Amino acid sequence: MTIPGPKLELTDDEWRKKLTPDEFSVLRRAGTERPFTGEYTDTETEGVYECRACGAELFRSSEKFESHCGWPSFFDPADSDAVILKVDDSGGMHRVEVLCANCHSHLGHVFEGEGYPTPTDQRYCINSISLRLVPAET
Repeated sequence: MTIPGPKLELTDDEWRKKLTPDEFSVLRRAGTERPFTGEYTDTETEGVYECRACGAELFRSSEKFESHCGWPSFFDPADSDAVILKVDDSGGMHRVEVLCANCHSHLGHVFEGEGYPTPTDQRYCINSISLRLVPAET
């Protein structure tokens, strides 16, 4: 399967100006933040989670659940076209990488069949640093 090109393309230098070094490491170099350190791991605030790199809507708080894995977990993206899934065989593991469909920034990985009581039996395990929460208007 061919992955369509990103709608937003910047050079590495442009991304470095836009992102902090830690954000760049995760979003543009497929790094991973340490478990239980991210700002949204335990957040229960209602709202929309956007891509920290480009602002595209990715997930909603209504699809977020507590997985106790150390990273924010969602059972479904806000829109099926919001993310791209890509086979990731790095590090001697077979996983499925989750990318922002708009800018192809690395978000995390998706896992299936782990037995979580969710409608999709999927766990989108996403780095907090890849996201920005926009709280719902109250």
